[in-house]
Parts: sequence; C-alpha cells; structure tokens
Amino acid sequence: MKKRETYRFKNILVSGLLIGSLFSCDNFLDEVPDNRVNLNSLDKSAQLLTNAYSVASPAFTEWMTDNVGFTTGVTIRQSQEQAYYWEDITSGPTEQDTPDFFWHETYNAIAHANEVLAVLDDFEVTSEEEEARKDAIEAEAKLTRAYGHFMLVNLFGEHYTVESSGDGVPYVKTPETVFIETYERESVKKVYNEVEDDLLDGLDKVNDSYFGNSGKYHFNTNAALAFASRFYLFKGDVTRCIQYSTELLGANPGNFIRDLTSEEFQNAKSSITGYPQLYTSPELPGNFLLMRKISLVQRPDFGHGPLSEFYSDLFAASPFPGTTDERENPAFVKGDNALLPVRFQNLFERSSLNSNVGLPYHIAISFSGEEVLLNRAEAYTIQNDLNGALADLNVFVARRYSGGNTTLTFENLRAFFGANNDPSFTDQLILLNYILFERRKEFIIQGLRWFDIKRYGISVTHDLSDGSTISLAGDDLRRILQIPQSAIEVGGLEPNER
Repeated sequence: MKKRETYRFKNILVSGLLIGSLFSCDNFLDEVPDNRVNLNSLDKSAQLLTNAYSVASPAFTEWMTDNVGFTTGVTIRQSQEQAYYWEDITSGPTEQDTPDFFWHETYNAIAHANEVLAVLDDFEVTSEEEEARKDAIEAEAKLTRAYGHFMLVNLFGEHYTVESSGDGVPYVKTPETVFIETYERESVKKVYNEVEDDLLDGLDKVNDSYFGNSGKYHFNTNAALAFASRFYLFKGDVTRCIQYSTELLGANPGNFIRDLTSEEFQNAKSSITGYPQLYTSPELPGNFLLMRKISLVQRPDFGHGPLSEFYSDLFAASPFPGTTDERENPAFVKGDNALLPVRFQNLFERSSLNSNVGLPYHIAISFSGEEVLLNRAEAYTIQNDLNGALADLNVFVARRYSGGNTTLTFENLRAFFGANNDPSFTDQLILLNYILFERRKEFIIQGLRWFDIKRYGISVTHDLSDGSTISLAGDDLRRILQIPQSAIEVGGLEPNER
C-alpha cells in the first residue's frame, strides 16, 4: 500500500496552495509563479470549495475505543498499534489514519475556504442572481471552515464545558501570505465561539439551488442543520440542539431514517457491493453530507477491529427479546478473530492508469438523519423530556429491529438494564445509557464513538495478545490527541500535557 506522497507543505498548518514567490526578477512574475487558481469569478471560487472538505477520516479513533479488541491475522501498522495502546502516534503527515494526517489535511481544507472568503468581497455583482450566488458560496466556505475547526478542536482539545480554558487549536480565518506564519492555540471555548459564528453565518445564507445533482457532496441546508444539531449537543446547549434538529426532521422524522427492515435493504444484503452502495446512496433522504475519505479503517485486512464474540453479543443485545438487529449483517470476516460491518465501499484510486499503487478511500456519511434523531433524543433526555426522547427512540428502533414487538417502554428498558430493583437508576439515566448504546451500534467503525467516550468520560479497556489488559480512565490526558511534532517544533505551539 502506497502512502500518500503528493504534499506541498508550507508550514505547520496548511499546504503550499497559498505560497507566493520569494523572487522579484524583472520578467519572472510575468507568469503566475505557483499553481494557485486565479479566483477571478464566482464559478472558480465555487469550484475551489470542492477542496474545502478534508479527505482525512476521524474513524482512525475507532482503534482507541471500546469497539475493538486485539485482532490477529491482519496487517497492523505502527501507527495503528500506537492508537490501540493510546500512545502518541509518531507517524508523519503522509500516513493516512493518523492525527498528523488529520491535522494537515483539515487545515489544508480550511486554507481553501479562506482563500475563497478572502476574494468574495472583491467581486462586483450586477444582479440579484449573482448576489445570491455569492452568498451561497460564502455560506459553504464558512460552513466548511467551521466544521474543520470543530473536528480539530474535539480531537486535539478537551471536551467543551462552560468553564473550558484548556488549549484548543488555532482558528485560521485568513489566507497565509508569508512563508512561515505563526499561530497560537486558542482556548476550547474561544474556538467554539468562532465555530458558532461561522456556523450561524453559513446557516443564514446557505442555498441548495446551486449544487445541482451533487448537493449531497456539499454543505446543503440539511447538512448545515445536522451540523448545528451536533455542535449544540456537544456544547451542552440542548435547547438549540432540539431547535435545529426539529427544524430539519419536521413532523415525520422517520422519513430521514433508513429502514433496514425494508425489502430494499433486505434484498441488498446478498451483495457486498450493493449493500454499501445503497447504504451511502445520495438518494437516501437521511444521507445529508457525503465526503470522500482516504482511510484503511473500513478495510477488513488492516488494523484492529471488533472481536467476533463482542460483535455478536453487541448486536444480540436489545430490549426486544426474539428480534433481530438488522445492523449486524452483512459483515466481513476480519483476520482470525474479528468482524467488520459492511456499510461502506472499499474503493481505490490508482496513482496512474497503469499503476498498482494508489490511495484507498471510501465515501463516508458525515451527517445523517440517524445522528440528528439520536442527538435530539439525548437533548430531550437531558432536558428531562423523557416522553419526547422515548418517541424519537421508537421511530428509530422500528427501523432497526425486526421479527417481533419493538415498542420501547420504560418497563422493557428497566428489565434490559436490570434496574427494576435499583431506584437510583432513574428513567432519565436509563434513557441516556440506552441512547449511548444505540449510538455505539449505529456508528460503529465510523468514528463517532470516540467523541461519546470523551463527552461522558467513559473508561476503555483493551485486551492484549498475552491475555493482560490496559485501561484508559475517564480523566486520562491521552484522550486529547497530541498535536503534530512539526506544529510544536516549527510553529512553536504548546504540546498537550501528558
């Protein structure tokens, strides 16, 4: 497998997209001295924004979660082993599925958004149509910039609280115009404030009419609302999480939940290519934002995965005896002792037509109706609107479990958790635990479990090859990923404590 090599790093944050010439000869500057796009039209600005979506997947964090065990019979790279042991990952930015790769690729995406935002005000618009087009481009650029920083701060900073004062990440809002730019890490709270400003500006101007047939690969209105749902849940503002979730889901939230019990999905299970094509189809109403991600996480021959016994037990567990969880299958055999759900296509981009090397990638679902519905159920629960949460969960489970009565009640939930004789295990606490349980099954191997572990301080235990175990406590500093060594040594950013 060839590592990604086509980088043009300029400094600690972004690639050479914005680099200018360092020379001033008489005739040399008659031509553009670098490979920048000359952003002299709205169409070119919109085109450049296709690069404002990071190709780095957050799913590498799965190797740090309680979803995986020590897997044999697969290729384990050093970086994957380091993630499993919660060690600082030492691979450089050219190896996919590493913190360095995520950092550099995401700041590279942010750089494209900033380049577009920097020139938009210079365009003279002569019609309402052009003004609307300009607003739509600005909205997409701000939404991509907000999303990039949001993901960075949640990986490289502590989880947000009202008192958050720990280091987050630099929030970059302007193109770089010097060879070595200097930055400072802003607090987690400050980064969240900047994300919120960009998010709300983007929501105010987002316009789906300019995306044509590729709308699911851009920050459309529903994707922006789904982002707001996640953002405000993570921020702890459950009222606004409910507000934006409801604005998206409307009166019939089931319309945005893929029905895995349906004949369409049942028939697709016979094909390991047809099922993921259906699962990630842009035609499904609940697939709000699709992104190309360069990653090995979805491949059955690399990295640690869910051990077979754990996987079977996870999907066999439910409050509905005698039913089948339709998420369990289809699944690949992974190595000697693990399984991998078949939800995404394993795709490969050759470096040239006649080459046998290139980049593995898949089309990831960055925002979905399932997440938004579970976000709202969690927000309702925190607000102590338990009936509202239960109603949302019943919409969800009816499309996940088949073969029996799937009506969710407090009675069967208490029995499921063994809480009938434990008055301290309140209905609110039961619902929160059940929502996290369903989120774990719904998003396994997609990268969201790590954020739930951080949000709720869940401890993690990993088994080792010799039968011993290692654990990560709820307050362990290693939950905050270390920023790249280049950002520390060249950029002078302060490393995270260890």
